[in-house]
Amino acid sequence: MTARRVAYVLGTAGGGTGRHAGMLARGTATAGFEVRVFGPAGTDRVLGTGFAPEPVGTAVEVATVAIGDRLRPARDAAAVRRLRRLLTDMAPDVVHAHGMRAGALVALALRADPGRRRPPSLVVTVHNAPPTSAGGAAVYGLLGRLVARTADAVLCVSPDLEALMRRLGARGVGRAIVPAADRGNGPAGRPPGLGAAGRPVVLAAGRLAVQKGFDTLIAAAARWRDRRPEPLLMIAGTGPLAAGLANQAQGLGVSVRFLGWRDDMAALLAAADVFVLPSQWEGQPLILHESLCAGRPIVATDVGGVRDLTGPDAALLVAPGDPAALAAAVMRVLDDQDLAKRLGSAAARRAAALPTETDAIKAVLELYERLMG
Repeated sequence: MTARRVAYVLGTAGGGTGRHAGMLARGTATAGFEVRVFGPAGTDRVLGTGFAPEPVGTAVEVATVAIGDRLRPARDAAAVRRLRRLLTDMAPDVVHAHGMRAGALVALALRADPGRRRPPSLVVTVHNAPPTSAGGAAVYGLLGRLVARTADAVLCVSPDLEALMRRLGARGVGRAIVPAADRGNGPAGRPPGLGAAGRPVVLAAGRLAVQKGFDTLIAAAARWRDRRPEPLLMIAGTGPLAAGLANQAQGLGVSVRFLGWRDDMAALLAAADVFVLPSQWEGQPLILHESLCAGRPIVATDVGGVRDLTGPDAALLVAPGDPAALAAAVMRVLDDQDLAKRLGSAAARRAAALPTETDAIKAVLELYERLMG
């Protein structure tokens, strides 16, 4: 019997997208498929980190394809040519692309091989909403239309993305099941070196980029400087806005501890009095899953799939880009212990009701089987 083959193509190996794709690739290989993963530098790491403590015994071949996060015609054309060669050599039954850019490049690669007798089915998971900038939104729209015309199935991590892809004419639009990497409750006490010294800790985490809205959070922190003891804002993550955010905090006189990249998020979440997600746009951010699993009080912006993820009771939701509303919600949690306890309990209950890794793998395997007929 000929082995069934699935190729995963990643637009990014970092963050929640890489972890999610790695989890599916490992699960698909364990189910007996021949699996190969194509993506940018670092893609091999997604197969051994995130959801499982060890890589599975089944070998998964990884090949590097230079897919970037910005439109660069020469580089993107080279990526299309390399994807075409890799996919021709592998002859997969299904190609599952993660991210709009990866999906569009795969669509072009498959188009560029009209002589293929039986083209593979194309599944694209859309992880993020359009950027807020005019240029970024225009590029996203072009990529989205190409994906909509080409993909056999489009999985979206939030209801707004489902509606968007349907408006673009996509077929087979459905919800992507994104389970949390359940880190549970961290160790008792605070990790060494935080230096909170009895001050309440406001924690945020994510890539230091425009999408994550940390500039709004720092502006909000300027509004709670007069509280005693003054809350200490901690931001875990790295990214292109690191220097700018540090300058903003210094200019506002805000007490912010930039933690850089951390591998002890469970301990940090356990130490936090409130977790804040100030994003401008989101799909289903895994850090929010983890905060729910940790049973932390949550303040988040009401964007993308956030409300769908938290439900009605597990977070205080505010509009994006509003420092005053964000600061007021954080202060409510810090000043009302009963509210904080209710939010934490609701978060833990919500986490228990969320889908698991097994649910996510089962759903994509059923989809692959339907597409293969």
